[in-house]
Amino acid sequence: MMAATRRQRPLIERLPPVRGRLTAAAPLAGITWFGVGGPAEIMFRPLDEADLADFLAALPADVPVTVIGVGSNLLVRDGGIAGVVLRLGRGFATIEPDGMRIRVGAAALDVNVATLAAEAGIGGCEFLTGVPGTIGGALRMNAGAYGGDMAQVTTGARALDRRGRAHEPSRIELGFSYRKSAVADDWIFTAALLEGAAAEPATIKRRLAEIRAEREATQPLRTKTGGSTFKNPKNNNPTGAKAWELIDQAGCRGLTRGGAKVSELHCNFLVNGGGATAADIEELGEEVRRRVFDRTGITLEWEIRRVGEAL
Repeated sequence: MMAATRRQRPLIERLPPVRGRLTAAAPLAGITWFGVGGPAEIMFRPLDEADLADFLAALPADVPVTVIGVGSNLLVRDGGIAGVVLRLGRGFATIEPDGMRIRVGAAALDVNVATLAAEAGIGGCEFLTGVPGTIGGALRMNAGAYGGDMAQVTTGARALDRRGRAHEPSRIELGFSYRKSAVADDWIFTAALLEGAAAEPATIKRRLAEIRAEREATQPLRTKTGGSTFKNPKNNNPTGAKAWELIDQAGCRGLTRGGAKVSELHCNFLVNGGGATAADIEELGEEVRRRVFDRTGITLEWEIRRVGEAL
């Protein structure tokens, strides 16, 4: 009877004390760029790394933890996310240039890092202005665009594991490969050390402007979207076609499912055209994958992270 009573207690009553903020039934749809998805059972916004480490160390082992950033490369399913959803805030968003290196918090926006690197005359981080999201997510997936990626500029990182223990992996230990890193799934990045090369600030800023202009012209940035939906296939792809080309060849440009649509401007983007559910978006993505496979024999792999439970 006592065990049953403990299981029925609200999760928030089982959590350790924090200095940051714990919120039950926290809405997530307004956070994600798709504008869809159910709530977090509990949202935790730690004050700083020590607050997070203490929380993780005392958190019951059966409570799942899901980390989200600004919701740009994320699809939260309609049933929401069970357990604790962790979102790093201002205490993890520092950006500190030091010579040709930049110490950055995991919650720092990629575009802000690119901008401050330019002002400091640090070249090599320009690609980050084309990556929507935060440094933590960029580390996890080795984010890249416009000829650059995190593997090229990251010299080390800092992370906490599920028990709150700190780790400082080197570039080699991060194990970067195409759109992924090799660190444990339960590690939570808190900071990174990036390194570039000396360049004229004016030259770097011109490149930033070029990337932004190209994005504006080729991507549906003013719609509810999650960015590139599928990774460019590396295996069983003798022509080297990119994901968008395969999707176009399969006749999926403009394809719809409920309120979700394959963008006509860039068909590796799914968009919420109005009133879409997370299920609409995910089902549309699976239909695209099916049609591409039927036509080409190539299986597209999701780049957008899908989390939570379906209704």
